[in-house]
Amino acid sequence: MITTFAAARQRVLAVLGALSMYRLVLFALIALAAIALVLSLFGVIVSPTPVELVVSFAVLAAVISSVDAAAQRILQLPWRIESSLVTALILLFVLRPGVEPAALLGLAIAGAVASVSKYVIAWRGRHIFNPAAFGAAVVSILGAFGAFAWLGTSSSWWVGTPVLAVPVVLLGLAVLWRTEKIRVVSLFLVAAVATSLVRQAVQAAQFDIPFDLVTALSFAVLQSPFLFLGAFMLSEPLTLPPRRRQQLAVAVLVGVLAGWPISVAGLFTLGQERALLIGNLLAFAFALRGSVRLVLERRTFVTPTAQELTFRAKGRVRFLAGQYLELDVPHRRPDARGTRREFSIVSAPADLPTLRIAYKNGDQKHPSSYKRALAAAEPGATFAVTGTWGDFVLPRGEQPVLMVAAGIGVTPFVSQLRQLRATGQQRDVVLVYVAAEAAELAFREELEATGVRTVVFTRDEPTGLPAHWSWARGARLGAESLEQAVPDLAERHAFISGPPRLIADLAPALQRARSLTTDAFAGY
Repeated sequence: MITTFAAARQRVLAVLGALSMYRLVLFALIALAAIALVLSLFGVIVSPTPVELVVSFAVLAAVISSVDAAAQRILQLPWRIESSLVTALILLFVLRPGVEPAALLGLAIAGAVASVSKYVIAWRGRHIFNPAAFGAAVVSILGAFGAFAWLGTSSSWWVGTPVLAVPVVLLGLAVLWRTEKIRVVSLFLVAAVATSLVRQAVQAAQFDIPFDLVTALSFAVLQSPFLFLGAFMLSEPLTLPPRRRQQLAVAVLVGVLAGWPISVAGLFTLGQERALLIGNLLAFAFALRGSVRLVLERRTFVTPTAQELTFRAKGRVRFLAGQYLELDVPHRRPDARGTRREFSIVSAPADLPTLRIAYKNGDQKHPSSYKRALAAAEPGATFAVTGTWGDFVLPRGEQPVLMVAAGIGVTPFVSQLRQLRATGQQRDVVLVYVAAEAAELAFREELEATGVRTVVFTRDEPTGLPAHWSWARGARLGAESLEQAVPDLAERHAFISGPPRLIADLAPALQRARSLTTDAFAGY
């Protein structure tokens, strides 16, 4: 069921959608680093010192950027400074900063290892481990052995201090809201904190020390790295499995291991970043997915303001009808939203190796750099799909379904209905299709061919409607008109794909549905 909070959430997503996920993470980490630097200048944070922070970050950024640039030049990939800076900033908060030669060398090794891991420990173009966690783990484990005891840094997770707890929560929430990983990270925090409390209680009993729940809870939440680990590392989409239940399983595993670090031969423990690496392995086992190349075959206008791109997949693409892909379009001087965007897949899994996406042209006066680059692409151009994700999939069984689409938001429903038809499945489906005018009804012929009952909300009456389509006579789609169009709404599983504002407007009516799954988008 959707609530007032959920409606507000969609509006926040529309605002955060102005930045790509990668830029948002970068800006959040820069803000956190700036706050830490100010607190260190005023002596609120005693260690690290301001000089240690600045010098350590300079070394990390220089090493990681250099290794990334070299690797991407060799592999003929575009250099992404955002990725380098994000890794450097995370390592700055995880490792112990310093200015001594040994400490700087250790930081440089950690940064180089983190960067190299993106390309060496990878599967079909995608890194398996969180790079920062891998670099920190290697340096910390090496430092536990006598031969490498000279390394002047190791994992300290100094970010887990009470004075940074509020900034981490606020900035982390912005990231998690944008990536829609609040539930996943919340479960991780519950598992980590609960496990930490049990561990502290067991240790208190072993040493016959009184156990104070408030003190233990304060330590687990405010004096541990759980908040930062969850918000900025566990939430990384590239190392999470595609389905939510799989992500929740990874969150629980990482939470338990982080909350109760297991000692290995008395040398080091499987806590924090090493717990995350084990979670990365589980995520990899859940879904062996990787970068797949797409070759553009043709571009077609499906409405006066929307166009479809048809690709041929060079490799195996695995997805479920209703899921989305992330398309990487490298180009010169990308703006604040970066070079990657998410698109719902129009085609069905049964259509492979043909794969289709569609998008609305949008603002023609001030288009994003990504939109300009994609619009300039000619047939034969090759792009990378960095993954497929999403839980916007039909429930199993034969439960009645309501699909509500606004404009180009109909794309996942086209995929689902095409797949049902291709597999011969019969299902009670009602489609409510909203568009500014009849000419903006995309994929009309494909939808008509499915035989699904469709109610159209447009200002003008569409011509030549088949018998199973009806026009709402110019009515505006709202809670009341939706209930009139679909009297048996309470018996249906509702799916809605469209702008956050539409989802918020339909909240009162959608509360009556058996369940609700949303797919909000804020443009690209």
